Amino acid sequence: MRPSPVLDDGHERRQEDWACTLRGRTARAEQRVGGGLRHMSPEPCLLGTTSWAPQCLIYWRTWKQLIRLVIILTWVCLAIFWLFGEQQPVHIKSNIARKTESMPATSMDRRVANLSNSPTVFQSDSAHIASVDPTFISPEELQTIEKALEWPAPPTSMIAAHQATSPYTSSYSLQNLHKSYSVGDVITAIITARDGLKNSKVYGGDFFQAKLFNAELKASVYGEVVDHHNGTYTATFKLLWEGQASVSIRLIHSSEAVQVLLRHRERDPDKVFFVGVFRGVDHQEKVVCNAQRSERLLKASQCCCEYKHPTTGELWFCRRPSHLPCSAWVDHGMGGYQAQLSKLDSTLLHRNYTNKYLPGDITVSVSHRDQNSSKSLHKKTPKLRIVKCVPGLDTPSPVGFYLHDNWTSLMCHAQSFPTANQIARCLKDKQVLMMGDSTLRQWFEYLLKTVPTLKKLNLYTSAQSGPLEAVDTGNNIRLVWRAHGLPIRTFMIPRADLHYIASEVDALAGGQHSVVVFTIWAHFTTFPLATYLKRLAGIRRSVLALLQRAPQTLVLIKSANMGYKDIYGSDWLSWQLDCALRMMFRELPVVIIDVWQMTSCHYSPDNIHPSQEVIQNEVDLFLSFVCPR
Repeated sequence: MRPSPVLDDGHERRQEDWACTLRGRTARAEQRVGGGLRHMSPEPCLLGTTSWAPQCLIYWRTWKQLIRLVIILTWVCLAIFWLFGEQQPVHIKSNIARKTESMPATSMDRRVANLSNSPTVFQSDSAHIASVDPTFISPEELQTIEKALEWPAPPTSMIAAHQATSPYTSSYSLQNLHKSYSVGDVITAIITARDGLKNSKVYGGDFFQAKLFNAELKASVYGEVVDHHNGTYTATFKLLWEGQASVSIRLIHSSEAVQVLLRHRERDPDKVFFVGVFRGVDHQEKVVCNAQRSERLLKASQCCCEYKHPTTGELWFCRRPSHLPCSAWVDHGMGGYQAQLSKLDSTLLHRNYTNKYLPGDITVSVSHRDQNSSKSLHKKTPKLRIVKCVPGLDTPSPVGFYLHDNWTSLMCHAQSFPTANQIARCLKDKQVLMMGDSTLRQWFEYLLKTVPTLKKLNLYTSAQSGPLEAVDTGNNIRLVWRAHGLPIRTFMIPRADLHYIASEVDALAGGQHSVVVFTIWAHFTTFPLATYLKRLAGIRRSVLALLQRAPQTLVLIKSANMGYKDIYGSDWLSWQLDCALRMMFRELPVVIIDVWQMTSCHYSPDNIHPSQEVIQNEVDLFLSFVCPR
């Protein structure tokens, strides 16, 4: 550095004295040669002489350069350490076939601690991860889940609809039929798939749903279907009530129709498109938006405005408006549907071949088990689980059943909350944050309708997308529901009201008075599976961080439910996402409320928004985990 020309004489003289001192010490140090001290008479820097300036300034400048170099190297080392020193390679290796072990409530804290040291989770803070890996998921885990969800394809290309599996020619029969059955027995139905010409199928891939029911008792239970990949399937049912039990099997989609769904999911992500409103001082513009840089967006003359969330790394794209900057984006809304199906694709997904019951009439009589009988088909009478409803429990199959329209859980001791006072006592001193879609908003609306002391606040927000909030000051209850963020099909709303689940969870302190419940699936059925897995991985990272800083926080996940049957939201698409969600969160001490079985076996017609009877049972199960006993 050059001396400043504006320094006064005193300051300049002090600099000269220091430079002279340094030069003298340097000269004395040079005398240490061969282990001894040799006396040398250095030339002193004498002030006021003509010889001081060139010599002293050379030493002074040399020392300043050395000090500057040391400082630069120090900062470089710190930067390298910050960038690479704290990043530990993380590889998530999932074993899809392994069941998650039961974990008692007392070991929940230990399970969270184990997860923080496990290679299946991410340990860094959210901001750091977002800057390094916005997906929060390793390629290995992504590949493992995608492989587990692979669906068998027909061996040859189909040229006519009659080659597909037909619900009218396929059939089922009961294996090893007996004259009598007892509660707790298991029965198996064999399903034989045939095409429209009554030829037996020799490959699998059909999507069947099965249940056992009694209409008079309003009783039903989910049946698990196994594909043998040769045109035959087995549906297994557990007999759980006395009286008649009838078998019901329906073909949701043929294997050929499933391939149509799969192909359009992966190759046509913007068959649903959205609209963004950009607003300036005196005018506004509407443009097409979506979650990916799709071909339709890229074909635009002006593409694209890219928006990346600073914490989650989630991306959103809009066509660039003609006369406004990208920062002028203020509103989001649903655009429309634009799937391009061939004539054959449309036929395979037509209602004449979709969601049809197979012909058949099989009913068995079930009696109370005689404990002394040696002819029982099952060794032990099933007993209802008396364990508390807490995180970390195994999920049996079936997970429960209906009787007299009341859901009985086979996973834990579920309770019924028929009155407003019981619900209010359960939620007392709780702050409940609900995030998701309209199927979870039904819970909010049910609680608001059932508990008069819950008063909804007027936040002047969208009734469809929220956020919505209700409070009960007497019982110190706060209930919040909000949409899960983009993408979401909704009426036009301010984009500022759409928050990602991960960012909301990151902002929570958590604790014993905090309850978090979320669902996310219905608005992702039109996007590639990888897009959904990346979103789940980000949420998982945030949930893990929440449980690490506040292990007493209760986190629940509402599963997908049945309802849609078309190219935009088929049950098969929902089922795939639901399986992925369970795999992603199976290692965390969270609760999965299995409403898939609750909706698939109920007598009410399929609807993306389940009936009031189903919603009540869903909320009762949810409350059983909030206040277990």
